[in-house]
Amino acid sequence: MAEPVGMAKPGGENLLFLTDEQLRRGAEAMFFAYRAFTADPDRILENYQYGRAHHRAIHFIQRQPGLNVNTLLALLGVTKQSLNRVLRTLVDDGLVAAKVGRQDKRERHLFLTESGAALERELSDAQRNRMRAAYRQAGPTAVAGFRQVLEAMMDPDLRRFYNQMRDGNP
Repeated sequence: MAEPVGMAKPGGENLLFLTDEQLRRGAEAMFFAYRAFTADPDRILENYQYGRAHHRAIHFIQRQPGLNVNTLLALLGVTKQSLNRVLRTLVDDGLVAAKVGRQDKRERHLFLTESGAALERELSDAQRNRMRAAYRQAGPTAVAGFRQVLEAMMDPDLRRFYNQMRDGNP
């Protein structure tokens, strides 16, 4: 059996010990929660024959209008070829507009069209409703703790992106 995971106070007192079994149950809870969290948008996306990559692209373009393709590539962690396939579909379907950069003509800046914004709202509303219900059931202390856990699990580069978006500094 592996060592329990502990978080120490500055004085050295351990606040939390988790066994491998508790960590496994936590990971499984995340898998099942993610499955539920994505189920409602997946049903909506089926109508368009889109997948989760389309959803994530739409989400981040909505969060940062004018986002350039390279930044979106870094946020999503997908290959350039995969992202180009997703963006081409979204542009061809009239959900995303790609505009040439003013300073660097090689850059493409991405914006949602009215149709894209409507789809993004539909997808986000479904997820916010599920989260709102779960947050209300769990209570404010659990919500704050949950957010802390999620932020602590993020890789440092992605945490920087997340913090910038949270603070309104794309």
